[in-house]
Amino acid sequence: MKVLVTGASGFVGSHVAEQLSQAGHDVRALVRKTSNVSFLKALPRVELVYGAIEDAERVADAVEAVDAIVHAAGIVKARDKDEFHRTNVEGTRNVVEAARKRAPRLKRLVHVSSLEAVGPSDDGQPVPPHQEKPITAYGRSKLDAERVVRAAKDEMPVVILRPTGVYGPRDVEIFALFKSVARGVLPIHGDGTAPLTLTYATDCARACVCAIDADVPSGNAYFITDGKVYALKEALEEVERAVGKRALMRASVPYSVFKAVALGVETYGRLAKKPVMLTREKINMLQQRWVCTSEHAQKDLGWTPEVMWPEGTRRAVAWYRENGWL
Repeated sequence: MKVLVTGASGFVGSHVAEQLSQAGHDVRALVRKTSNVSFLKALPRVELVYGAIEDAERVADAVEAVDAIVHAAGIVKARDKDEFHRTNVEGTRNVVEAARKRAPRLKRLVHVSSLEAVGPSDDGQPVPPHQEKPITAYGRSKLDAERVVRAAKDEMPVVILRPTGVYGPRDVEIFALFKSVARGVLPIHGDGTAPLTLTYATDCARACVCAIDADVPSGNAYFITDGKVYALKEALEEVERAVGKRALMRASVPYSVFKAVALGVETYGRLAKKPVMLTREKINMLQQRWVCTSEHAQKDLGWTPEVMWPEGTRRAVAWYRENGWL
């Protein structure tokens, strides 16, 4: 089977490409010319195609003659909401249109979305799959991208996956948390009781691969998580154990302080004309209850998460140290 993986040089996409390659499939990796592709070049049966998902012509060329598509490309930080829309929404539209025109016998289009597309839980219970309450510009762009995919469900077989809190080897976002603890600072937000759900990278990628062959109705959406709900403070303590260092600074920091810091980071981003991760919107997001269940994904996709957060943190730290990140 030949599978196109968009965003193959990114975090989740690289793990998808790796698993497909190891399973003996041919992988066509759509990557930007500025991307680091050294990891992909080391994998067997991987063909590199250079281009961005915003470029409809390059996307159409990449889709030609593939049997399946895992659309993992997207951005998690941007200079403004329009940049999120151009990449996450219009880029997805390009993938769908290309599949419609150039892959008439497509086995499956797997769209990698996010829990942020539906928003947080109001009461700490798993959010229902039909909820549509994103609270960030990123979340709104992912919901709009889902709508683009779902609109094509009667023309091609599509599945939407909504992973939550993905971490592990090659991640640079949650890695900041590990680095903070290694430096002796435990960044507890609020009182540390906020519940959250998490997913190890290889489990997330395996769900994407399983979704290609799963016999499920076109348009179905599934949450991807390790099946456990963690309190923020407890999750952070597992990071301490994995790093092997008890942070010297452990006091809870008021959200007002985080928001003040985020304002400064936003100002820097505007002046430097660069996207930044730490924004006031992001701080507001951290106060919420990000809880979902992967029960339906496990039942319908034939997928089971293998790595829980305690073990995942140890594996992540081992990889970070082996590769000189920590």
